[in-house]
Amino acid sequence: MTVQEQVEIVDAAKVLKLLGDKTRLTMMKILADHDCCVCEFVEIFGMSQPSISQHMRKLKDAGLVEEERRGHWIFYSIREDHPHVQLVESVLASLPSQDDKVKELIKGGKRICC
Repeated sequence: MTVQEQVEIVDAAKVLKLLGDKTRLTMMKILADHDCCVCEFVEIFGMSQPSISQHMRKLKDAGLVEEERRGHWIFYSIREDHPHVQLVESVLASLPSQDDKVKELIKGGKRICC
């Protein structure tokens, strides 16, 4: 990492605080490989839609995720142009895959259930 790519401590702390929540961290790990909508996260986490939306709002407000409308659904993905995406990716790279959660959605026919 070059000097220009280093993250200020204050900025790193903000990003890491957001990722310090187990649900948001898992969401980000899933989003590293799969675009998802809120309804899919509701299924994955067994949480209410408002709770999941609150987590997504925090990630979106921080600029870590972006949304894209596809028909009736809004899909979320990691914002690749975020100034601290390398920090996020390095954290996510050290975590185990969450592909099993997406495979369960597919197996249950709930990959898109909005």
